[in-house]
Amino acid sequence: MDNSKQQFAGSCLCGAVAFKGSADISGFYLCHCSRCQKASGSAHSANLFVQNGRLDWLSGQEHVRSYRVPDSLNARSFCGCCGAAMPHFNEAIGQWQIPAGCLDTPITRQPDAQIFVASRPSWSEKRDAVPCFDGLPE
Repeated sequence: MDNSKQQFAGSCLCGAVAFKGSADISGFYLCHCSRCQKASGSAHSANLFVQNGRLDWLSGQEHVRSYRVPDSLNARSFCGCCGAAMPHFNEAIGQWQIPAGCLDTPITRQPDAQIFVASRPSWSEKRDAVPCFDGLPE
């Protein structure tokens, strides 16, 4: 896997929480497990896993809340004001898990893999055949 040091910055939906950092990206995964579906409210989560770096909270760290599913590696952090997914340091794996959607800087890396695809909902399997619009359909 290609490890690349990347600068990044992000924030939550309401702007209460902001962060920046620099780290080696060890993986970028689209996870279709049932827990990630529940946490994201969608067909999958999109998370960067980073190590050998630093993450600094610029504002709102006091608003960040975390939840860990008992007896599992599954954990997430979110803004307590708006509920947006935020970076989470997963001590069990020793890496930061950064939701791709909370980043304000572009991600230059493509996802490495889709994982737990056996749990993918059937409605998302053929999404390439679904019409695309640049905004709301009229």
